[in-house]
Amino acid sequence: MDFISDLHLNADEPGTAQACLRYLQTTDCDALFILGDLFEVWVGDDALDAPDHPERAFARTCVDALRACASQRPVHVMHGNRDFLLGPAFHQRSATRPLPDPCVLDWHDRRYLLSHGDAWCLDDHEYMRFRAQVRTRAWQTEFLAQPLDVREQLARRLRQDSEARKAQSRAGAGAPTFAGYADVDTPTARDWLQRTGARVLIHGHTHRPADHDLGDGLHRVVLSDWDAAAHPPRGEVLRLHADGHWDRRPWVA
Repeated sequence: MDFISDLHLNADEPGTAQACLRYLQTTDCDALFILGDLFEVWVGDDALDAPDHPERAFARTCVDALRACASQRPVHVMHGNRDFLLGPAFHQRSATRPLPDPCVLDWHDRRYLLSHGDAWCLDDHEYMRFRAQVRTRAWQTEFLAQPLDVREQLARRLRQDSEARKAQSRAGAGAPTFAGYADVDTPTARDWLQRTGARVLIHGHTHRPADHDLGDGLHRVVLSDWDAAAHPPRGEVLRLHADGHWDRRPWVA
């Protein structure tokens, strides 16, 4: 089975989108798990039925590709910090299965803990305050009640603010972040693994692909983000095999 995350799909970055669509069309995996931030932003499922402009048409193209992939294998989608407003209509139209965050995968007598990872980046205090606000039912109800055009404008503004904050963090002397994201808190990761009886945590969000030995037989496996415009291009698929080993397969070139 395959795991990907942090593709941040949007109409302004066609190279990454083309790589994703090519992957969805050609993968031979038995099941696909998308662990958050499939889209750069998602302002509501009603955008799928709104009159065309490039971003809405792009979203429909992605949904159609997901549906075609899901006709051949289960496709599970976890909401990330960018696309947490993915709703029932999206999952119905794409034939994907919503995946709670976190959740446990039992497979071949092994347990894996799956998460996007943003909720455990405890050192990013500003983001944690923002996350607590936007994940409330009241905030989401108020946001989704606004006209679609207004939501899209707000999303663009939030994206610009986020990019500016990441750039400032990268430029700061001794900043403890990479690409503007704090890392997952190790004691929290260990606690969740021990409480759930899992040995391996698989997550995205931080854009820091690596395999971490947490001690006591526990591991943290971080997925790659996808960016075809980076130098060199970034993007890979994590394939988990029945015997418990995993390998990373470069995809974006």
